Amino acid sequence: MQTNDKGIIELKHLVLRKVCKLAWDDALTPDNIEKIVYQISPGPKPQYRCCVYKEREIVRGRVRLAIGLSPDVNRPTKNVVAVIPAACDDCPIQEYMVTDSCRFCLGKACLNACRFGAINPGDSKMKIDYQKCKSCGACAKACPFEAIIHTERPCKKACPVGAITYDQYGFCVIDEEKCVHCGHCVHNCPFGAIGSKTYSVEVIKAIREGKRVIAMCAPATEGQFGPNIGMGAIRAALKKAGFADMVEVGLGGDMTAAYEAREWIEAKKEGRQMTTSCCPAFISLLHHHFPEQYEKNKSTTVSPMIAVSRYLKSQDPDCVTVFIGPCIAKKGETLNENIADRADYALTYGEIVALLDSKNIEIVPVEEDYQEASIFGKKFAGTGGVAGAVIEVMKEMGEDVSDISLLTCAGGEECRKALLMLKAGRLKEDFIEGMMCPGGCVGGPSKHEAEPLVTKARTSLLAKADGRKILENLKKYPMDQFSMYRDGHMD
Repeated sequence: MQTNDKGIIELKHLVLRKVCKLAWDDALTPDNIEKIVYQISPGPKPQYRCCVYKEREIVRGRVRLAIGLSPDVNRPTKNVVAVIPAACDDCPIQEYMVTDSCRFCLGKACLNACRFGAINPGDSKMKIDYQKCKSCGACAKACPFEAIIHTERPCKKACPVGAITYDQYGFCVIDEEKCVHCGHCVHNCPFGAIGSKTYSVEVIKAIREGKRVIAMCAPATEGQFGPNIGMGAIRAALKKAGFADMVEVGLGGDMTAAYEAREWIEAKKEGRQMTTSCCPAFISLLHHHFPEQYEKNKSTTVSPMIAVSRYLKSQDPDCVTVFIGPCIAKKGETLNENIADRADYALTYGEIVALLDSKNIEIVPVEEDYQEASIFGKKFAGTGGVAGAVIEVMKEMGEDVSDISLLTCAGGEECRKALLMLKAGRLKEDFIEGMMCPGGCVGGPSKHEAEPLVTKARTSLLAKADGRKILENLKKYPMDQFSMYRDGHMD
């Protein structure tokens, strides 16, 4: 488990486990849901907040998220990422504050620098009138003692697209038109006031109803649970829980690379620059913030998750497909009406672990060897992995790749800068690989362990993969029976 927000994660998983147990028993009644609240926060003394009543309201918000609902019953949202208002009230509202380092100096550089009359002498130090303050920062720059500090809320600071503001009471507000569901705010809020809707209950319901529910594990999965837990071990645990099967989404990486390679070749001939299509947060960034580039430069190939889901549904139209990975934006992708024939549900690693825990199932090493993807498809999870796989396909097709120039972007700021350059016509490279998380999917917001631990374990596991080629691997699959394009059209 990650440690930077350990207490928040423990609370979230405790709620999830209890909700999942009720879901398996078909006992998610209002009374039983309220029992969860009192089990976690029995009182009379609070455990982590000012009073037991606030604690219980926070848990209620968490329970609502755990069953796929908006945490605030009075402010429903369609957004996957949502705010629990009861938990969002302990951050300072002011962006600039005068600290005790203020020497109350004679020069009053801060006062002279302020153009809005917002700074005046107090009894023992300068004070800011927040009714007049415009948060321009001129006072902080002018202070010779650096006594005025800038305090930006962690959630707002983490958001790469400026989707977070505050209402008149200081509560966090997420702009649904700007939000790209990257989830960076979720794990940066130290109070756990932002979460994502969970669809574990729907998955459990499908399993209980006897539907053929198939898990699809992201390429980033290898390494998340240690060096001895490969895809075969994950598959075995999921089958114990009632999943009919599991397919590694690295196979979808092979599929996506094969079709993006065709697009790249055509775009190169036309002199048109292109972006990759696998990261849903990056595609949302394009769609909402760079609409012209979304239409002109985006690859039309589906992501590996959608590719595997369509493959599975081409063989069994009634099956239910469930993505498992470190990505919150994948939840948004399953709800994206702009994509034809989407996957059904997406769960994070923490959510699937809670589901397994609710049935007392552990992920343990197994002897079974399991591999459906090439090493290139498996490496989709890391920075440069997508572009590397596409280049590999082009090589396998006999194309000359010596003159192809690439820009690999990992993290919201890098992606945004690259797209600004593309929009301005100043981008030199032919292709952009866009991943909204630093380090790629391996560094996703809902990774199960710290990235260095995952990387070390992952290196050990990937070393065991065979050397199959991408196009040769895809000959085993009915690629002519499903579409690899976002709009669903066939070749």
